[in-house]
Amino acid sequence: MTAALIIDVTLWGSVAVLGFMVWRRGRVVAVSAAREGTMDFINIVPRIALGVIGSGFIAAVIPPEVITGWLGPDSGWFGVLTATIAGGLTPGGPVVGFSIAAVALKVGGGPPQVIAYVIAWALFAFQRMILWEIPFMPARFVWFRAAVSLPFPFLAAALAMLIGKP
Repeated sequence: MTAALIIDVTLWGSVAVLGFMVWRRGRVVAVSAAREGTMDFINIVPRIALGVIGSGFIAAVIPPEVITGWLGPDSGWFGVLTATIAGGLTPGGPVVGFSIAAVALKVGGGPPQVIAYVIAWALFAFQRMILWEIPFMPARFVWFRAAVSLPFPFLAAALAMLIGKP
């Protein structure tokens, strides 16, 4: 059994278990949950499609030499630093962040560098810190969180370099 099949079976199994749990709570709850889930699906599928199609366009437009030069397997720690900075500066949600990472991998980005990019994007997306974190938490706490999280993209890249190519 492939990893993708295991993930698919696990996800569908989880949905079936949750659906059964909701069904046991009553018809009104089940209909409401199905309606809300359907609306979420309808709203997010176009965004995912645009991100995936857009990543294909980006991959076709960006010369592979640019990606391999800045984020390629031979870029080493400079590539990890570049990827970490780029991840922190990348605006947008998962459709944007993961699409850019997928493009980097497609055109020759090194796995450690792309891992550093994804982790930095998840931890340090600057616009998310400004628009979401600081309004909800004290700025001093947000900057402290970012500071103590700073080693993680580098640690993950180091582990990826030790383990080898996936």
